[in-house]
Amino acid sequence: MTARVWHGVTSESESEKFFEYMNQTGIKDCSATPGNLGVYVLRRIEEEKSHFLFITLWESIEAIKRFAGDNINQAVYYPDDKIFLPELEPYVVHYEVLSAPKLTLS
Repeated sequence: MTARVWHGVTSESESEKFFEYMNQTGIKDCSATPGNLGVYVLRRIEEEKSHFLFITLWESIEAIKRFAGDNINQAVYYPDDKIFLPELEPYVVHYEVLSAPKLTLS
Protein backbone atom coordinates (compact mmCIF):
# COMPACT_ATOMS: atom_id res chain seq x y z
CA MET A 1 0.00 0.00 0.00
CA THR A 2 1.20 3.51 -0.80
CA ALA A 3 0.25 6.79 0.90
CA ARG A 4 0.17 9.94 -1.22
CA VAL A 5 0.55 13.15 0.81
CA TRP A 6 -0.22 16.69 -0.34
CA HIS A 7 0.17 19.87 1.75
CA GLY A 8 -1.61 23.18 1.20
CA VAL A 9 -2.15 26.38 3.15
CA THR A 10 -5.13 28.71 3.12
CA SER A 11 -6.26 31.52 5.39
CA GLU A 12 -8.03 30.52 8.58
CA SER A 13 -11.08 32.53 7.45
CA GLU A 14 -11.34 30.42 4.26
CA SER A 15 -10.65 27.10 5.98
CA GLU A 16 -14.22 25.76 6.14
CA LYS A 17 -15.03 26.87 2.59
CA PHE A 18 -11.86 25.23 1.30
CA PHE A 19 -12.72 21.97 3.05
CA GLU A 20 -16.20 22.04 1.49
CA TYR A 21 -14.55 22.63 -1.89
CA MET A 22 -12.16 19.72 -1.28
CA ASN A 23 -15.18 17.48 -0.62
CA GLN A 24 -16.56 18.39 -4.06
CA THR A 25 -13.25 17.94 -5.89
CA GLY A 26 -10.23 15.98 -4.67
CA ILE A 27 -11.94 13.93 -1.95
CA LYS A 28 -14.75 12.96 -4.29
CA ASP A 29 -12.43 12.14 -7.21
CA CYS A 30 -9.92 10.16 -5.14
CA SER A 31 -12.65 8.18 -3.41
CA ALA A 32 -14.18 7.27 -6.78
CA THR A 33 -10.89 6.12 -8.31
CA PRO A 34 -10.49 2.34 -8.49
CA GLY A 35 -7.68 1.27 -6.16
CA ASN A 36 -8.17 4.08 -3.64
CA LEU A 37 -8.24 2.65 -0.12
CA GLY A 38 -9.07 5.78 1.83
CA VAL A 39 -8.84 9.53 2.12
CA TYR A 40 -7.74 11.41 5.22
CA VAL A 41 -7.82 15.20 5.53
CA LEU A 42 -5.93 16.74 8.45
CA ARG A 43 -6.00 20.41 9.38
CA ARG A 44 -3.81 22.47 11.69
CA ILE A 45 -4.57 26.14 12.36
CA GLU A 46 -1.57 28.26 13.21
CA GLU A 47 -1.06 32.04 13.08
CA GLU A 48 -4.31 32.67 11.13
CA LYS A 49 -3.39 30.08 8.50
CA SER A 50 -4.88 26.65 7.96
CA HIS A 51 -2.48 23.91 6.94
CA PHE A 52 -4.09 20.93 5.24
CA LEU A 53 -2.59 17.48 4.78
CA PHE A 54 -4.46 15.43 2.20
CA ILE A 55 -3.45 11.80 2.66
CA THR A 56 -4.76 9.17 0.30
CA LEU A 57 -4.08 5.44 0.48
CA TRP A 58 -3.64 3.39 -2.68
CA GLU A 59 -3.36 -0.30 -3.46
CA SER A 60 -0.69 0.29 -6.13
CA ILE A 61 1.25 2.84 -8.18
CA GLU A 62 -1.06 2.00 -11.11
CA ALA A 63 -4.03 3.04 -8.99
CA ILE A 64 -2.35 6.37 -8.21
CA LYS A 65 -1.78 6.89 -11.94
CA ARG A 66 -5.53 6.48 -12.56
CA PHE A 67 -6.02 9.55 -10.38
CA ALA A 68 -2.86 11.61 -10.93
CA GLY A 69 -1.66 10.62 -14.38
CA ASP A 70 1.75 9.24 -15.32
CA ASN A 71 3.73 11.79 -13.29
CA ILE A 72 2.53 10.67 -9.89
CA ASN A 73 4.82 13.10 -8.08
CA GLN A 74 3.05 16.14 -9.53
CA ALA A 75 0.23 17.57 -7.41
CA VAL A 76 -3.27 17.49 -8.85
CA TYR A 77 -5.05 20.84 -8.81
CA TYR A 78 -8.53 21.96 -9.78
CA PRO A 79 -9.40 25.25 -11.51
CA ASP A 80 -10.64 27.06 -8.38
CA ASP A 81 -7.81 25.92 -6.07
CA LYS A 82 -6.02 29.21 -6.73
CA ILE A 83 -8.95 31.05 -5.09
CA PHE A 84 -8.11 29.41 -1.76
CA LEU A 85 -4.40 28.66 -2.02
CA PRO A 86 -1.95 31.54 -2.45
CA GLU A 87 0.79 29.02 -3.29
CA LEU A 88 0.26 25.80 -5.25
CA GLU A 89 2.90 23.37 -4.06
CA PRO A 90 3.94 21.54 -7.22
CA TYR A 91 4.72 18.12 -5.79
CA VAL A 92 3.35 15.48 -3.44
CA VAL A 93 5.29 12.84 -1.56
CA HIS A 94 4.66 9.10 -1.43
CA TYR A 95 5.30 6.72 1.43
CA GLU A 96 5.24 2.97 1.62
CA VAL A 97 2.69 2.07 4.29
CA LEU A 98 4.26 -0.37 6.73
CA SER A 99 1.47 -0.47 9.29
CA ALA A 100 -2.17 0.60 9.15
CA PRO A 101 -5.53 -0.25 10.68
CA LYS A 102 -7.38 -3.02 8.88
CA LEU A 103 -9.32 -1.43 6.02
CA THR A 104 -12.66 -2.74 4.85
CA LEU A 105 -13.16 -2.61 1.09
CA SER A 106 -16.72 -2.00 -0.03
